[in-house]
Amino acid sequence: PPETRAATRARPRSGPAPVTDVAKLCVCDLLVAQCDVNCCCDPDCSAADFSLFTTCSVPVVTGDSRFCSQKAAIYSLDVEANPPERIFKLIDQVNPSVFCIHTTNYKQALSFSSPEMPTSENFDQLLKQFGSASFSAEPDSWNMNTDAQNPSDTNETYRYKYGVPIQTVDAFLRLPSPVVSSWCSDANPAGFLLNQATKCIRSLSVEKCGNIEAVSMLFYINSSILAVNITVHSIVVQSLNGMRTLLNGSDVLRLPMILDELCINIVLGVSYHITYTDAGEIIEAAASFVLGAINKEARSIQQSFEISFTQVNTKPVPLSGNPGYVVGLPVRAGFRPQGYPFPVEILFAALVLSTNKYSQLTILQSTSNQDCLAAQGARTPILFGYNMISGCKLRITAAMKCQPLTQTLLDLLKGQSFPEFVASFGNSQAQDVLDWVPITHLHISEQRIYNIFQSSCQIPVSLEMEVKWTKYGSLVNPQARIVNVTATITTTTLKQLPSGRERTIPITSSVVFTDISSPAEPGYKAWPTINAKLPFDFFFPFV
Repeated sequence: PPETRAATRARPRSGPAPVTDVAKLCVCDLLVAQCDVNCCCDPDCSAADFSLFTTCSVPVVTGDSRFCSQKAAIYSLDVEANPPERIFKLIDQVNPSVFCIHTTNYKQALSFSSPEMPTSENFDQLLKQFGSASFSAEPDSWNMNTDAQNPSDTNETYRYKYGVPIQTVDAFLRLPSPVVSSWCSDANPAGFLLNQATKCIRSLSVEKCGNIEAVSMLFYINSSILAVNITVHSIVVQSLNGMRTLLNGSDVLRLPMILDELCINIVLGVSYHITYTDAGEIIEAAASFVLGAINKEARSIQQSFEISFTQVNTKPVPLSGNPGYVVGLPVRAGFRPQGYPFPVEILFAALVLSTNKYSQLTILQSTSNQDCLAAQGARTPILFGYNMISGCKLRITAAMKCQPLTQTLLDLLKGQSFPEFVASFGNSQAQDVLDWVPITHLHISEQRIYNIFQSSCQIPVSLEMEVKWTKYGSLVNPQARIVNVTATITTTTLKQLPSGRERTIPITSSVVFTDISSPAEPGYKAWPTINAKLPFDFFFPFV
């Protein structure tokens, strides 16, 4: 009957249960209800058949080789027995790689599911799900079953490890990002201690601005991080011409609305700031918003998202890479606090900032008039990978004293507090003793003599810094690591000038970056080029 046929078509077809027992897997079993020659795992073969085998065509049967630990079926022949016998062993096989799968928690991935065929009844539903520029394909296991949870568990804190997705009461804290194209996907979970910044395009029009959750403030703050509520830290309103205004009150929830053919209060940017303890517990979460407006001609907007982490009772310090240095970011530096000698661990745990509040290695900044005395205090950060040179001119008269002039030039070249250590990585922490490289100081005296002072006077005229770095880690994604820093002060000798005479001396400061990565050994072939791209989460939870 037609009703029976319709019910049969509507009934979802489920495939056979996937076979994961390696003792039942047999890739050489090709003949139905017949024994395959030399196929030691064929269940159709008898002991008499095994006695005629010369070898086992498939000696080892395993599952997915990416698992950290799995069962392996070992097949062999005992040719010394009369008649020869098959030997079967089931052993535990351990994957030595650190990048392995611990467990399979997404059972649907073990088999291919038949796609739902479009019909006149489900066409609208499929169009709504897959018809947009991007759609979510996240597994059902990401959605936490809140009904099955114990209500008392929602108030308990959670200790996170590095890279673990941050949980909320309904799922995970999401940081929208582009996936395949530049369109936003909301299925990107924010990882603990993973500072991220993303930009993506979201389809939007004035008529639908009130119906799209991702452009509303509620979408980003209506879910708490377990026992911690997400508070609004600040709200900045951006006009159509790009002008931004900071609102005085951040406790007002501004929802998208249509006003004079404009859609206002749409989210253009969200910046999360997470505060955590040394035990990995999140104790505070705040969000800063940038709200804007679009006119009726607009069909899409660009959204930016950012998340940063700060340990409680510590001052945030900008990083210059994670872990290796990024070209163009400042070289991080520091010096020992007062009170030395103490154990090295205490020294580095109390590592303080250098000549500026961002703990950066700096160099003399040139001025337009090239006057050294006017350039005192003007510093610019040294950027990793950028060779730099700067300088000025010093006008010296016979009335100048040697010692004050020498100290003035040292302060000019090195700054008020020249750092003693440089971070080997862009994300080196103060408590990591081995991640800090001491700066080596050298002194060179020139033979050039300026007749200015009666007795000889040694004054510094240049500071040359050399930063040696190497590529560290994997060949696929090498990280820049600083291994040595040398600061060389060059001095020259000054003697007395006739009264009323003046002389101008050039003062220079420079920095050079040298790559000392070991080249391929002679006689060996170069590493092959792999024209492939790893998945974005291949090294998860490592960086």
